[in-house]
Order: sequence, then C-alpha cells, then structure tokens
Amino acid sequence: MKPLPRTRRRRSAAGRPQGAGARRFVILTGLSGSGKTQAIRALEDLGYFCIDNLPTQLIPTVADLSTREDAGLDKVAIVVDVREGGFLAQFPRIYRKLEAHPSVRPTLIFLEASDSTLVRRFSETRRPHPLAADRSVSEGIAEERQKLDGIRATADLIIDTSKMTVHELRNRFMQMSRDGRARAEMVVNLVSFGYKHGVPVDADLMFDVRCLPNPYFVDRLRGLTGRDRAVVHYMRRTPGTQEFIDRLSSFLRFALPQYVQEGKSYLTVAIGCTGGRHRSVMIAEALKKALAGVRGVRLRVQHRDS
Repeated sequence: MKPLPRTRRRRSAAGRPQGAGARRFVILTGLSGSGKTQAIRALEDLGYFCIDNLPTQLIPTVADLSTREDAGLDKVAIVVDVREGGFLAQFPRIYRKLEAHPSVRPTLIFLEASDSTLVRRFSETRRPHPLAADRSVSEGIAEERQKLDGIRATADLIIDTSKMTVHELRNRFMQMSRDGRARAEMVVNLVSFGYKHGVPVDADLMFDVRCLPNPYFVDRLRGLTGRDRAVVHYMRRTPGTQEFIDRLSSFLRFALPQYVQEGKSYLTVAIGCTGGRHRSVMIAEALKKALAGVRGVRLRVQHRDS
C-alpha cells in the first residue's frame, strides 16, 4: 500500500477552504482488476450512496444533486474507469471543475496492483480486460497503466492491492469513514430456537443450553417463556446457569471483535434448547445484556420458536 500525503485541504476557485459542511464525494478509479468493486461495497456499508461505472459527463450532475438538502446524499462514492469511453479524455477537466465546487469535498482514490497480480485475477475470473478484447491481458494492462498515469498523479490516495485479501481491502476502506467511526457496525443476531423444530440454517455459532434446568417440567412455568420473570428466577436459582452465562459471555466478548476486525457484516449466534421457549430464550436475553458494551456491534434478539 502506497498512500500519498493525507487528503489535501482544498480551496474553491474563490480561494475559500471547503469546510466541514461540504458534501463528501469520493471518486474511485484505477486499473481494471485492482479491487474497485470490493472498495465501493465497503463504502456502501459505511452509508455512502454508491454508483458504479458512472458516465464521466454525469459526475457534475451527481455532485450538484448531492448538494440539495432534499436529496439526502451527504456521502457519495462513484467508480469511473476505462470501461466508459469518454473517461480518459473528459475526466481531468471534470475533476478540476469538481475541485472548485463550493459545496463538494472531492477525494480521488486510485487503486492499482502489480502486473502479475492483475494477470492472475483476470485468469481466475475469466473476464476479458476492457482494453484487450483481441490481445493478451498483459498488453491491455500495459496500455491502461500508461493511459492512467496522468490521473494517477493527481490522486489524493494511491492504494496498491497486490498483497491484499478481499477482507483486507474491505477493512482498508471501512477505516476511511469520515464521520468518526472506524468501521460500520456488525449486526449480531442472537437467535433462540428449539432443537425439535430444527436448527437455524444461517447460524454462524451455535450453543446448546439443554444442560440447564428445564422450566417446562414445572407446571406453573410450562405456559410461560424465558422472558417471564418467574422463569428467569427459576433458572437463576441454579448456580450453573449464571456460570454458563458468564463463560459464554466471556467467549463472545473475545470473539465478536475478531469477527468485526475480519470485516464481517452479520453474525448469527444461535442458542438452542429442546422446545425453544424457556432456556434458550432466557439465555439469549441474558446475552444481549451481557454483550451490550462490546464495541463495533449492534445486537438483535430473535426468538424463533417462542
């Protein structure tokens, strides 16, 4: 990764610095196969309104639209590259115009990779290079690199993705949020279920709580659920229940940040008992409280069978 100096504080044509109120407007470009699709997906997860392969001449139109209060476009990210015929000829002039816009704060990000990496990626995907319909991929890469050299020189940030995995590239862009968050929150679904009804097909982690005391066998509790105070009180009378909650919470407090770091957007934690009405429900609710302080996650609870 070869970052240039941090994004420069730009001035409008009138010499005024573009302040904090200016709209965030990210333009992604670079070599074909360098990872622009993964980058735009990460920015979309950060709340950017994203457009892939936008015709170059429409960039000013989108910029003007983003400044309208009723448009709701505080953060915009677009991908433009050689797939669009007018890109090479029109982009330098249009980007200079965008830099002078009084209400838009543009950032130009250029993605690239080594020739060997790009050749391998095109071979794996079996997609033709946009500049090599009747030639080798290597020839297309060489021509594109030469044609984009001037645009590359004007970029605010250059990122070499040669040695990046998909997850590492995603994380690099997730960390570029300009609103103070390091990355988007991972949604953690705590799902209670009953084994007799089948396990959740989307479970990432699954825990069996059938080792805990079963309120079903207490007549006055049978018609209740794990959200009722009487059931919670009955289960907590057994010391093993609290220890179970503490140990499971400790594991999840360690594991969840690891999934966040990996760039996962959703994680389903399934908690199962026999019928899915008492023990699993109670434990799922307890976990929601115990994990409330974990940074970078948003907790949801779903009781599938209660």
